[in-house]
Amino acid sequence: MNVSTRDPDLAAARKAIPPEGILSPTYRAATIGMVALISLIAFEALAVTTAMPTVARELDGLKLYALAFGGVLATSVVGMTLSGRWSDRRGPAPAIWTGLVAFVAGLLIAGFAMNMPTLLAGRLVQGFGAGCLYPALYVIVGRLYPDSLRPKVFASFSAGWVVPALIGPAISGAVVEHVGWRWVFLAVPVLAVPAALALRGALASLAPPTHTPAEQHGRMLNAVGASVGACLLFVAGQETGWLTVAILIPALALLVGCGRQLLPKGTLSGARGLPSVIALRGIIASAFFGTEAFLPLMLSHEHDMSPTRAGLAISCGALGWFAGSWYQGHYAKITRQAIIHRGTVAMLVGATAAGLGTFAWMPVAASIAGWALCGLGMGMTYASVSVATLAMSSTEEQGSNSSALQLCESLTVSTTLALGGSLFAALLTISYTAAFSANFIITALLALLGVLAAYRTNVPS
Repeated sequence: MNVSTRDPDLAAARKAIPPEGILSPTYRAATIGMVALISLIAFEALAVTTAMPTVARELDGLKLYALAFGGVLATSVVGMTLSGRWSDRRGPAPAIWTGLVAFVAGLLIAGFAMNMPTLLAGRLVQGFGAGCLYPALYVIVGRLYPDSLRPKVFASFSAGWVVPALIGPAISGAVVEHVGWRWVFLAVPVLAVPAALALRGALASLAPPTHTPAEQHGRMLNAVGASVGACLLFVAGQETGWLTVAILIPALALLVGCGRQLLPKGTLSGARGLPSVIALRGIIASAFFGTEAFLPLMLSHEHDMSPTRAGLAISCGALGWFAGSWYQGHYAKITRQAIIHRGTVAMLVGATAAGLGTFAWMPVAASIAGWALCGLGMGMTYASVSVATLAMSSTEEQGSNSSALQLCESLTVSTTLALGGSLFAALLTISYTAAFSANFIITALLALLGVLAAYRTNVPS
């Protein structure tokens, strides 16, 4: 007979004991360390966006401006691939420490750079390091936290992005103006190292993998090929005429040909189950960031909004993201599949409303409200996709599948931004309205594709 049946008082006492939370003594150091690392990566990414115009002018590097951003995404593909492989074979520790060293080294190289090529080299190393960190952090979540706590962990990850999104650009602008742009790079390592060291206990507590997955030959070569393709896409976006086409075709060939080898079979075709979950991550990220890339410029040009007001409008999307992520982790009483369905529909409605701000008849307040709704749907779906990926992966596949999740996002977002930028530049000769409309139509179609993909995910309840 069960003990709780024989002793009702003992059973009641056990029920009265609250379950451990992500900040309980068991998980506190790991949670704080991971969220701190993500916050620093987010702050640096957003701060560099503000500082880069000044950097490019001082180092006479406008020709390499696009690569300074696109190169980080490109080299992160290599880091993600290596991280997933290491995490499944040796646990997440090697990927965490390699990523930390590369991330800090890249920041130091960029911070002390005396010319733009050196700064670009630092950015490439930094991208590799950040790429190593993300899949390894997901593996820590999968192996350290129980299923019931994972949604809350990913909600805290979203919170780690929101605060930098709200204050990062302003702080960066003040640093550039009063201290110097180099400190945008040099200040982060001082905080990144203690954050990573907080993970030592969690990493030591994880048992080593008991099963070694089969070696996938050529995986790193494909990662390098996809990385080169992503870089070429950003280069193509800066060229004109036939040169753009000459660069664009091999870039897309490398991205598609090599990228499909890095993702689980059936991802590009939207096969039911985990492949569609991973595909959905890339689709929703492309829809969100593709909209975000042109929304402030549209609000400024079409509605005469000041940079400050346009920036505050963009922050509404970040706040929506946080709210959606917090809801799925703490308050949602519906299945994970239902959360994903509702999140993708919210993104479709929101992205469409935000894009309609291109036209004078659309009230700007409605466009901004649409952007907040898009962020709400993104927060619900993005975190849920992360939770679902871990739930649908065996222990020995958590590294590779977490890597695939990040890879799909990086590759699709890179492609969307590069193609969107090229299309925008080409249509400017017709009108700004045509250029904005074309990009927002693409992101709305991506959001619609996300709604359709959500029905093929088959996420367990």
